[in-house]
Amino acid sequence: MPGTDLRSGVNPIPPSLPATAVGLGLRRGLLDDLEQALPGDVDFLECAPENWIGLGGALGERLRGLSARYPLTCHGLSLSLGGSAPLDLAFVDQVRRFLDTHHVALYSEHLSYCSDDGHLYDLLPLPFTDEAVRHASSRIRQVQDRLGRRIAVENVSTYLTPHAAMSELAFTRAVLDEADCDLLLDVNNVYVNAGNHGYDPVAFIDGLPAARIVCLHVAGHHDEADGLRIDTHGSAVIDPVWALLAHARNRFGPRPALLERDFNLPPFAELRGELQQMRRILAGQPLLPGAAA
Repeated sequence: MPGTDLRSGVNPIPPSLPATAVGLGLRRGLLDDLEQALPGDVDFLECAPENWIGLGGALGERLRGLSARYPLTCHGLSLSLGGSAPLDLAFVDQVRRFLDTHHVALYSEHLSYCSDDGHLYDLLPLPFTDEAVRHASSRIRQVQDRLGRRIAVENVSTYLTPHAAMSELAFTRAVLDEADCDLLLDVNNVYVNAGNHGYDPVAFIDGLPAARIVCLHVAGHHDEADGLRIDTHGSAVIDPVWALLAHARNRFGPRPALLERDFNLPPFAELRGELQQMRRILAGQPLLPGAAA
């Protein structure tokens, strides 16, 4: 897709998502809470299309009800944008139909790979090389052409780097430019990788192009050992990650932001408190101290 820009205008914020919108990952364990949530608790929901495509019956009906009530974004798990196996174009076509059916505002995927003659059920790191930039970017452009829309790629948490001829920041920027795509900035992944690989998370965020950033993610993680942080999505967001989110907001202006929680689901009141903290940050208000306690 060289020479083709699918961006409409210069505003990177997806349509139907206000810049200060706060969202929550759609998990089946949260369906009851989300259906009973009060206006203002949540502004949008995000789901993995792989978990919902073709799903009928009661769960399909509940998804249709929620997507009629809330704007829906999608965060994919299995495109394997950096993989060596051919792209599954039949699946991309399924995704397109799902996005159209539910009027999805934003579709994102991970800047990683997860297949090698079959799915590997993990998001594996790419080498930071010029060849990997060209390979991943070509596949991203192919997906964008097939979908007829821009997509965003997410910076992923990593625990090793296969080969680093450049920094993660330089690699990320190169893919965004070469693919002409957007960025879903996962702030927690920046914090995790900064601890695992010994770089400054603030400098990483400062080096990103504001015009590419369409959404922000935050989540909890686990400190496995000194110098080893594991991205789990299974605990509350900690104060240093809230502070990094606030820095990103001040650096780029407000962007729609989403809370990811995959397991160890707490009472919805606790998630509501984290969403309120996000709302304060996006509005430029001071952080609530001890929110992660």
